[in-house]
Amino acid sequence: MKALTQSLLALSLAALMATGCSQTTPKAEVKPVETVNPPSFKAAETKPFTLPAYETVTLNNGLTLQLMEKRNVPLITANVTIRAGAVNDSVPGLATMTADGLLLGTERRTKQQLESLVDSLGAELAANAGKEGTSLSMRFMSKDAEVMLPLLAELLRKPSFPADEVDKAKARYAAQLKQRKESPRQVVGAYFDSLLYGEHPYANAAAGESAAVEGMDNYDLKIFHGSWYQPQNMAITLVGDFDAAQMKQRLEGLFDDWRGADTPTMPKLDKALPEPSKARVLLVDKPDAIETTFIIGGPGISRDDPDYVSLQVINTILGGRFTSWLNDELRVNAGLTYGARSRFTTYSESGSFVISTFTATKNTQAAVDLALKTYARLWEQGLDQATLDSAKAYVKGQFPPKYETSGQLASLLGQMYLYGFGPEFIDGFQQQVDSLTLEKARALVTKAFPRNNLQFVMIGKAEDIRSVAGQYGQVKEVSIQGEGFRF
Repeated sequence: MKALTQSLLALSLAALMATGCSQTTPKAEVKPVETVNPPSFKAAETKPFTLPAYETVTLNNGLTLQLMEKRNVPLITANVTIRAGAVNDSVPGLATMTADGLLLGTERRTKQQLESLVDSLGAELAANAGKEGTSLSMRFMSKDAEVMLPLLAELLRKPSFPADEVDKAKARYAAQLKQRKESPRQVVGAYFDSLLYGEHPYANAAAGESAAVEGMDNYDLKIFHGSWYQPQNMAITLVGDFDAAQMKQRLEGLFDDWRGADTPTMPKLDKALPEPSKARVLLVDKPDAIETTFIIGGPGISRDDPDYVSLQVINTILGGRFTSWLNDELRVNAGLTYGARSRFTTYSESGSFVISTFTATKNTQAAVDLALKTYARLWEQGLDQATLDSAKAYVKGQFPPKYETSGQLASLLGQMYLYGFGPEFIDGFQQQVDSLTLEKARALVTKAFPRNNLQFVMIGKAEDIRSVAGQYGQVKEVSIQGEGFRF
């Protein structure tokens, strides 16, 4: 059977070859191929993203309400923004501990009762303090608004800060702070702020310091709350499934009789911001480190800078996306790191620009030198039109997804309140991106990206990188085991 099958296959193959090669087979007439131009497509026009309509109301006591209806999902996000944060700390970490303390109990409910109520409704509740602001956020089903909104008022107006719960919370948090220093990437930014801002309150780490946290008591939290958690110093933002007129009445009933102290609506920082006069290196010794984590940077811009959007586009090219210059050079081409980035961090009065990455200890100098060389391309090589166009398209494509959900929109409105910018930032975003030219980009590189007197933070094994650090500026050496981040 096998032999028969092979014979049949051989005959079939021979027949096929004969058919294809026979000189007597008439050739089919070959017609010339008509040249067809490829179809042309009109470039799709991107519709500018605009901020959904919302209403702003100021109550008699100065409390700001921001109400945005979003009826597609039966959920409500509530976000409270308080104009107070680490810059107002009298003790490092006090703003953070006060925010956490809101969730430890109220005059009506214990911590366990609060957690049980929130869990039973499938809701979410969180609090967080940053450099200049604190947020208290909720997410719940719209049908549960009658329960959750009074709870929101209770948390803001009547927190009890019970001594036993505060003691347990500060012990847990102090232990976390100590553990954070085992991961240099978590703390290198705090060291950089301390180096750049010196004695200015912007040097205060939002996370705080473990010894300072351990030394607090519930009275400290009550004082901070009484000083800054005032109606004229906060905004309540609601985004979701509700009727704005009815919601306004409901919130007025919960908050309009709240009378606060005479707290300024935006705490002013009376200390002048320092300007680096020389290159400096803060070398943070971590004897067991096998890699060096470093930041290079200097002064940046404030949040209300009119060129904020344009600078985000330029930074996208340098280090703001995976295909950036920094990531290509340090990760893809040289293999010195798993990732390198750059960014502007902005506050109400100033900010910083930094390049950050990490590398094996033996590669410290190579990585720092390559980062500086790549950074210098902004001035020495500049941008070309194709690169700028690519970055503009990327930034425009990334922008709308940042503000799709109720939580994202509520956070945005809170930031608008905290830093005092309006919807024009959103509504004019695409136009600002489109209007960025090569000429303007070159001018902004000179204006906003720090070039001289750069500041460096290196966290690693000092014994192995001390001589490297000395090549980039005046060195100050500290131990990572030291308390806090100031030196």
